[in-house]
Amino acid sequence: MGTSDDSVDVKELLDLFQIARLVVSTLNLDQVLEAILKSAMKLTKTSAGSIALYNKSKHELEMHAHRGFSKGFVGNTKWKVRPGGLTDVILKADRPVVISDATKNEYFTNPIAIGEGIKSVICVPLVFKDEIIGILYVDDFTPRRFGKNDLELLSILSTFAAMSIDHASLHARTSKMAVTDGLTGLFNHRYLMQQFDREFSRATRYKETFSVLMIDIDNFKTINDTYGHTFGDRVLEKLAEILKSSIRASDTAARYGGEEFVIILPKVGSAQALALANRIRKHIKEKTSALMKGKGILTVSIGISNYPKDSQKKTELIKQADKALYAAKRRGKDQAVEYREL
Repeated sequence: MGTSDDSVDVKELLDLFQIARLVVSTLNLDQVLEAILKSAMKLTKTSAGSIALYNKSKHELEMHAHRGFSKGFVGNTKWKVRPGGLTDVILKADRPVVISDATKNEYFTNPIAIGEGIKSVICVPLVFKDEIIGILYVDDFTPRRFGKNDLELLSILSTFAAMSIDHASLHARTSKMAVTDGLTGLFNHRYLMQQFDREFSRATRYKETFSVLMIDIDNFKTINDTYGHTFGDRVLEKLAEILKSSIRASDTAARYGGEEFVIILPKVGSAQALALANRIRKHIKEKTSALMKGKGILTVSIGISNYPKDSQKKTELIKQADKALYAAKRRGKDQAVEYREL
């Protein structure tokens, strides 16, 4: 790289376009962000940096890539845009915001950034089709004068970066739509069965256990008929939200069909599965009380099957959970029943 007063030379442009080709050809969003950040830091010879994506509807940013910072700094991954703050200034700017000495900048007041020891930074809005989709930051821990060359390189890179981020984000959204239920946001039936096959193969290979919960909303037809399908959809959405918050990252929750849901619980035995099922029943009654105000209490019935206790045949386990579910219905609803009890 030339001195701070030099313009971009041919070699730097060739290097930059090589980076751009790599970034544009990648569809994985995390890989795109890592490549952009690594390149930006190399081009500007900075020792740290990050990329945050902007959620316009929530007016907040979320850090998706970072390098050179402490664990404490990167633990703060989301932040709201504060009127008059540095992020607000960046979002309103139509060009990079340069801070050569953070100790003398009126907008650089974030105590976390100050505590991290950041002394200089270039903040580049990432713009695609006149919309800001994120911010690229390159940072140093000493005051520094960034030259015209640095800004030219980052401006060129940011153009490719914004286009690539939008492309990768669209791919991610499209991929997600292919495996999720449009109403609830849970996985769909097709993905559930694929995940079930994978979990069965894993448990069989490593001689481990797993459990299946089959969940059905009690009296859902009555709810739909009495209060309308729009309200019924709200019930399904709320129930899905509760299920998501009740399970681990390694579990799989899916809409099986209609008002039925299935959860696959890797490495979970019968007793743990029953305890979780009863917690879910309790949470559903508690967390839907405001939604159901004046319309009764929302309850669910749950059937449970376990590998290998209930069956060692893949085709039987979901059927067994379904049988246990209907046993719960026959016994009065609002309860969880294990197949082994039948």
